[in-house]
Formats: sequence, C-alpha cells, structure tokens
Amino acid sequence: MRIERLSDHQVVVRDLRMADNFFTRAKGLLGSRKLPEGQGLLIRPCNSVHMLGMSYAIDVVFLSKAMEVVRVIPELKPWRLSPVVKGAYQVLELPVGTITGVGLVPGDKLVVLTQ
Repeated sequence: MRIERLSDHQVVVRDLRMADNFFTRAKGLLGSRKLPEGQGLLIRPCNSVHMLGMSYAIDVVFLSKAMEVVRVIPELKPWRLSPVVKGAYQVLELPVGTITGVGLVPGDKLVVLTQ
C-alpha cells in the first residue's frame, strides 16, 4: 500500500505498514533501528504517540478519520511525548524530512492506495 496527497498525487509513503490491532499498535516502531525513506506506519485508532524506548527521531502526521491532516510534528525526538491532538483519529509515522520534503500541511487530504 502507499499514501498520496489527493490534490496533486504526490507520493507521501511508497511502502505503508498498518498498526490497527492491540499488538501492532503497542509495538509500533519499537525495536526498529531506523525508518527507511519511503516507508511509513499508519496507527489507528490513535491521537497521540510516545517516543519512549526509541533511538531515532521521526516525523509525525495526525490525521482525521477522513485522512485530512490535522497537525504535523517534524522530527519528534526519542524519549518525547506528542500532545493529544483533538480531531485526530490516526497517526502516520514517517522518516525525518518527509513532512518538509513533501510539504505536508494541515488541511491536506491523503489517500491510501493498494499497489
């Protein structure tokens, strides 16, 4: 699966993993050494994340149920907590630099596509 911005079909994630059950949501990216460019993890339901136990920073995109960007946090560092984001239903975790590289901003609509 991949994620694109609806307005211009800009690819945000080429290789998407889902975390949508108790075990995959609890594990998230814990234990990974790096999130490679082009990859992403979509966690749902989720309206906040923690970086406890992580060894690298990530970009974090909070999305509504309709896949509209509610808030972005570039480069959330290890051992930090995000705020609880009102209106967020899911969170997209991305490699550092993706938010800036793609130019994601609140209000952007994303779409998940099967390959």
